[in-house]
Amino acid sequence: MKISVRQICFILAFYTVAMRLLLYPVALAGISGRDLLFSALIDFAVQGAVIWAVAYLGSKTDKTLFELIQNTFGTVAARIIYGLFAAFFILSVILPMFEQKLYVHAIFYDTVPSFLVFAPIFLFTVYAGSKGFKNIGRCADICMPVFIVSIVFIFFMSFSETDFSNLLPVLKTPPQAIFMGSLKTALSFIEPAYLLMFLGHYRYRKGDAAKMTLSYVLGGLIVLLFLAVFYGIYGELTSSRQFAVSKISLYFSALDVVGRVDLYALYALEIVMLFAMVLNIQLAVHCLVKCTGWDCPEILSLAVNGVLLVILITCNHLYTSMFEFLSDWMWIAVLLFAVAAPLSAWALRRTDAAQRRRL
Repeated sequence: MKISVRQICFILAFYTVAMRLLLYPVALAGISGRDLLFSALIDFAVQGAVIWAVAYLGSKTDKTLFELIQNTFGTVAARIIYGLFAAFFILSVILPMFEQKLYVHAIFYDTVPSFLVFAPIFLFTVYAGSKGFKNIGRCADICMPVFIVSIVFIFFMSFSETDFSNLLPVLKTPPQAIFMGSLKTALSFIEPAYLLMFLGHYRYRKGDAAKMTLSYVLGGLIVLLFLAVFYGIYGELTSSRQFAVSKISLYFSALDVVGRVDLYALYALEIVMLFAMVLNIQLAVHCLVKCTGWDCPEILSLAVNGVLLVILITCNHLYTSMFEFLSDWMWIAVLLFAVAAPLSAWALRRTDAAQRRRL
């Protein structure tokens, strides 16, 4: 098999957190205020249920999603659907890529033009994007200890300055704002689509569905804790504090003596965030290989990254407009590809024609 359940669990637990450390808390606080935890909880509850459904489906079949669609609707339909998934993953990586560009420039290299700082990252994304599921799994293994050490260090420096009373009173925000917070940040919740792509590429053993679901629950709990700490430190100013992970340790008292040691943890977390971001590109390339039938991931990765580079250049100063547009409309794509599609996979035939004749 190409990827193990252990590696998938790492992805569901730690990449889930890594993709929500920058501007997701800021955007959520701007809409839901002190009740941002409830907005996040709604999204995590919905996606957690879908994660379980897809994980449990893995116990009923060893076929990939492409094979399931092929058995039900034919090869042409399977290729079309995979082409749509490729477009979805490309669309899903646009905002994270812009966030990374802004973050790297603002935190690490603020005196160098932002585009010159970030452009070399495409050397990495072109290379990594051409790699398959084995590489995805190995990257998860590498990121696991890096993430754990870094996030524990960040939390350690943050707790002493956190005033959780800033989150009180709870549920005083209008329900409309809470649900709107869930809706407008839904573009960050695409993990069920990842698991759908992994279907059939791992060996399922008894209890693995529970392990994968609990891994996602763990990731969700870490995100909720991070949101609570972030809002606990800044209160009503939270929505004006960009790049959340770089801000929650700023007031640690020892920094005045030893300097910005938190930057080491931020550099380490940046590695995990880059691997989490590039996963979308890797899955887009995988979908394009299945869609086109052209087994040349290197060229397809170059094409996908070329599209992203063009978008990055042409929209270099339009992040706010892009975020507003995608937050208003991306929830529809998430509903289709990360909720409806994974649940609909249960309706696909899990036996091919030859097996049905034998039965």
